[in-house]
Amino acid sequence: MLKRIVLVLLALVCIAGAVLYAIGRGVIGRHEGPGEVTRLVRPRQVVAARSSEHRRAASQIGVARPKQILFGDLHVHTTFSFDAFLMSLPVSQGEGSHPPADACDYARYCSALDFWSINDHAEGISPRNWRETVESIRQCNDVAGDPQNPDTVAFLGWEWTDVGDTPDDHYGHKNVVLAQTDEASIPARPIASGSTVRRASVASQIPTLAVGAFGLTARDRRYHDLIRFLDARRDIEICPDGVDVHDLPSDCLEKADSPDALYRKLDEWGHDAIVIPHGTTWGFYTPPGSQWDKQLEGEMHDPDRQTLLEIYSGHGDSDVYRDWRAVRFDADGKALCPAPSKNYLPTCWQAGEIIRERCLAEGAAAPECERRAEQARSNAAAALGQAHLTVPGAEPEDWLDAGQCRDCSQPAFNYRPGGSAQYIMALGNFDNPEAPRHFRFGFMSSSDNHFARPGTGYKEVHRRGFTESRSRRGSDLGPLANLVGPAISEPQAYSTPFDRKSTAISGFALFELERQTSFFTTGGLIATHAEGRDRESIWRAMQSREVYGTSGPRILLWFDLLNPPGTRGKPVPMGAEVTMGSSPIFQVRAVGSLEQLPGCPDYAVSGLGPERLENVCKSECYNPGDRRRLITRVEVVRIRPQKTPGEPVAPLIEDPWRTFECEPNPDGCAITFSDADYATSGRDSLYYVRALEAPAPGINAANVRCEYDADGNCVDVNLCGGLENECLAEHEPRAWSSPIFINWQAATVDEL
Repeated sequence: MLKRIVLVLLALVCIAGAVLYAIGRGVIGRHEGPGEVTRLVRPRQVVAARSSEHRRAASQIGVARPKQILFGDLHVHTTFSFDAFLMSLPVSQGEGSHPPADACDYARYCSALDFWSINDHAEGISPRNWRETVESIRQCNDVAGDPQNPDTVAFLGWEWTDVGDTPDDHYGHKNVVLAQTDEASIPARPIASGSTVRRASVASQIPTLAVGAFGLTARDRRYHDLIRFLDARRDIEICPDGVDVHDLPSDCLEKADSPDALYRKLDEWGHDAIVIPHGTTWGFYTPPGSQWDKQLEGEMHDPDRQTLLEIYSGHGDSDVYRDWRAVRFDADGKALCPAPSKNYLPTCWQAGEIIRERCLAEGAAAPECERRAEQARSNAAAALGQAHLTVPGAEPEDWLDAGQCRDCSQPAFNYRPGGSAQYIMALGNFDNPEAPRHFRFGFMSSSDNHFARPGTGYKEVHRRGFTESRSRRGSDLGPLANLVGPAISEPQAYSTPFDRKSTAISGFALFELERQTSFFTTGGLIATHAEGRDRESIWRAMQSREVYGTSGPRILLWFDLLNPPGTRGKPVPMGAEVTMGSSPIFQVRAVGSLEQLPGCPDYAVSGLGPERLENVCKSECYNPGDRRRLITRVEVVRIRPQKTPGEPVAPLIEDPWRTFECEPNPDGCAITFSDADYATSGRDSLYYVRALEAPAPGINAANVRCEYDADGNCVDVNLCGGLENECLAEHEPRAWSSPIFINWQAATVDEL
């Protein structure tokens, strides 16, 4: 009898183990497929009317023979990205699956874009999902109509996502966009960053039975879809190093540990590609003290491929330079906490203030509390990007506006000025004194949307879904709570060091999600001046840097050098590089975006149908009326790149160098100006412009919404936590031109 009981128990254990194993391998979950692209072509008359309106606006502002201005988004994620999948879960107040087909439908019917690209994180794309991505992008192009005049051009790409623990090993995020989609012109697989591949491999080592046990507790089918999503990546082997990309197995995970390795692999493939850095000031994941100097060294920069820089996105503005830093380093490389300055409160400093306040509240003596505050500052500085984890029990509000750029417009969270567009453009590298190197980026914007919604910035609506805002507060987080934040702890009157090697915290729990949610915007757009609507014309415009970025609205912008040498009076456009010795003369023309009507146009309603319109577009589309918003002013930025090693950067950046107020005219604003000092300066200069619209409400435009004292210090905050409101505040929508680069030499006879 006992033997029978034992056998029955063993059988039950085996059955339970088999069930857990099956659940842990995702048998209950559904494959995250690509979805179905809507086959109906967008009405030709709609596309033609937009082009006609642009030509009319150009004529009104005095642009002769204008190229087409086309708007796009080159930074779009679907739920083929692991972080986007997490955002789709109930734990993140998610909406469920949004695969590549949704992105195509959104670009065509919701945001009415002229072009877009898919950029899922390479480390999370399984071989099957890569094949599905390629096929979905091809379908999107197939339904767009005549390839010479399509309603939308869809580009194939991915994101190379490097996240280092320290400034020395951090290279940031770069989108790779491919020119073509035919089999002979695309890689066999995307190329991931080595740092994220290593992080992903740690997650894949969770025992299958443990995953199955988690599945038993899941209260939503979507969690089982996640298990299947992860299981599809569990057994993928990492491609061996040192092997030509053509000789690698077709189903391995290819990685590049640094930018030079990425460029080398792209060279081996030999396909046309553009590499676009983004989030360069975004301190959510960028370690304090990070600067772009090392990315101009040797083969860390590829001037032929890395031609565009994302100056604005759904995580904010990366334009302006400031001379403060979150931490400083001594001669031995030890991180030190700098004192606050007028417009910046270091996070490490605020860590000390929190501990001091707690210490005094406990009744401890002032010298003891000062000692603890000093230790807290030291611990927080050493923790770099995890400074917030050194203060037990700290609430997001306790940090006030620490780490933020107070005098910036819609800045990226925990701003890192050493990655700003202005700092990058001012840099020089003099490893070879005979051939100094400088970055020559065109400026563009995009969304970084993770819900398959390219081009969300057309309306400031739907903070949940049109931005990345998420919150732990007021939510039933369920079994994955530890993925979106560390365990809640009790406040203590002392700090604790953060040990990166021994911590049990991982993934997004390492970062400041709750404060970050007050900074996400609806994102921006790239605009191209292109000869036509076809793929090749758009690609040529991007390669020549004849592009600009907007904060979301479809502002029309032209920026030209009127007197380039050797062109017989023909201007050259933004993005151009010329050599001259006489003073340059520039012209800027800007026309405001069209006011938006509520809802969606009829063609979107009939094309998608009410149910899909709500699921994909949230029933709000790009729906322009007839009235244009006013351009209020134009700001000119002048940068004189470093001429000698170690030359201080701050004095080289003049922002604004010139400001022009615009008359209130719906036809736009036209400005002509020159730089009389250039001819005698003896140094290279670059110029770019910002065109600003009249103030309007924007989601999260006031980020932490500080209350300031008489000295300008933030004393209280009202975070945009939760998702119950849009958190609207006044901001100035804007467009950034690409720079015009002028290399100095003594004036020639032709110029005189």
